[in-house]
Amino acid sequence: MQGIYNTSIKAYGLALKLASGFNEKAKLWVEGRKNWEEQITSKIQPKDRVLWVHCSSLGEFEQGRPVIEALKVKYPNHKIAVSFFSPSGYEIRKNYPGADVIFYLPLDTKANAEKLIQVLHPELLVLVKYEYWFNLIIALHQKNIPTIVVSAIFRESQNFFKKNGNNWFAQKLNLISHFFIQNQKSKTLLDSIGIQQSTLAGDTRFDRVKQIVHQNNQLDFMDQFKGNSKLIVVGSSWPKDEELFLPLIHQRLSEGWKILFAPHNLHDKEIEAFTSKLNVPFVQFSDLEKTSVAQLAQAKVFILNTIGILSKVYAYADMTYIGGGFGAGIHNTLEAVTYGNPVVFGPKYKKFQEAVDLIEVGGGFSISNQHEFDAIIDRLITDDSFRTSAGQKAGDFVQQSPNATAMIMEYVDELIG
Repeated sequence: MQGIYNTSIKAYGLALKLASGFNEKAKLWVEGRKNWEEQITSKIQPKDRVLWVHCSSLGEFEQGRPVIEALKVKYPNHKIAVSFFSPSGYEIRKNYPGADVIFYLPLDTKANAEKLIQVLHPELLVLVKYEYWFNLIIALHQKNIPTIVVSAIFRESQNFFKKNGNNWFAQKLNLISHFFIQNQKSKTLLDSIGIQQSTLAGDTRFDRVKQIVHQNNQLDFMDQFKGNSKLIVVGSSWPKDEELFLPLIHQRLSEGWKILFAPHNLHDKEIEAFTSKLNVPFVQFSDLEKTSVAQLAQAKVFILNTIGILSKVYAYADMTYIGGGFGAGIHNTLEAVTYGNPVVFGPKYKKFQEAVDLIEVGGGFSISNQHEFDAIIDRLITDDSFRTSAGQKAGDFVQQSPNATAMIMEYVDELIG
């Protein structure tokens, strides 16, 4: 199985190199990994003490961020290294000030894993949620460098839990020093393959979103756009999500409501394809400099075609819709509901524990088609007490969650202290 794994890793790297000639994301993936050793050694000296956090992409970075910041405070004499697998994480957070070095994780070959440990010489690796690179895990174990996983979540369909005798994947998973698990089902799955080094701690993203409520979220353009109206914020929307809103915008949106869309993809053609269907006044963030206060106040729809401020915009919402549920899966709901607003999303949500839990407590609602969308959105708009109650349940769900970061740091202190 080790040979099959190594062959598949090399084949994956070759496929990305071939794709880099015509695919921009593949190009970033390949180009970003060139000279990765020099990138690390320019920031990390042989005598430095290093703590390392690996994130697959941007979502995992936000999940790991409370831990990164806690490590920075607790161990000011250590250097913090952050690695990414995906360009969508690295390219947005490559200048994050909380880390001393940020780099693309090299392809998981045995040689790369050994070289990476040599140049980075970490005292600890924190893996966020998932993404288990087995050559790296083996090499760290052989060097007696502990690896912990935070906000871990598992599904029965994963290779670790296949009943095929001597499960190679499960054996390698057992090399992890400790798992901090999101839910009881994941803990039970680990127990079923003999992995006992786990703690039910919840999701570190809760710790992060609890904090953003208390930051300065005031935005002048949002004050001018919203005014005294109620606001629906549509976060990380895709074309399928946006299409659902067109009948509402053109036929049923009352005078006292407005809608803001934050598209997941900021491609001009995709945004123009949507705005060309709007028959109401709208404003785009990119046009703010040439937009008057009166135009902002009169607009019914705002297109937030920028990144980095959506978490502040959610503070202005009266209810939210999170996109992605008609594609690969919904995006981050927690940044929206932490302000005490109900959330609606599409049908592909079951891999996200927080979405499952939000539905259970009555703060979240899933829809599968236009009819279901119209029914729940219309009720949330017209029934103030229902909307307020659902929002209260959503906000309480976040605020009453365990402090996962504190549990993790207590364990890390035993390792590093």
